[in-house]
Amino acid sequence: QVQLVESGGGLVQAGGSLRLSCAASGRTFSSYAMGWFRHAPAKEREFVAAFSGSDGTTYYADSVEGRFIISRDNANNTVYLEMNSLKPEDTAVYYCASFGSTYYTGRPPGFWGQGTQVTVSS
Repeated sequence: QVQLVESGGGLVQAGGSLRLSCAASGRTFSSYAMGWFRHAPAKEREFVAAFSGSDGTTYYADSVEGRFIISRDNANNTVYLEMNSLKPEDTAVYYCASFGSTYYTGRPPGFWGQGTQVTVSS
């Protein structure tokens, strides 16, 4: 059974930084694309970033491009999201996700973590 456990959320002032972690288990971690989504109040859940499982290609939403960095540590089955220059509009519950393919294709992920709250104060 695939399990994804996020950590690292919290409260930070605008302009600050946070790093989220997602520990994965239950499948060959390096074989699948991994990603992060977020869900803010009164908004739909949205894609944030993804990392293909084989070639290291990364993908970002326009709203976070240049500020967020996704990375992965295959040896420790962990994916990270480093968030810099945070804005109040980045406030959301952030979810780790594991996709059903090696490459990120834009299709919905197959597995989700429980989410971690990120709050950015102005």
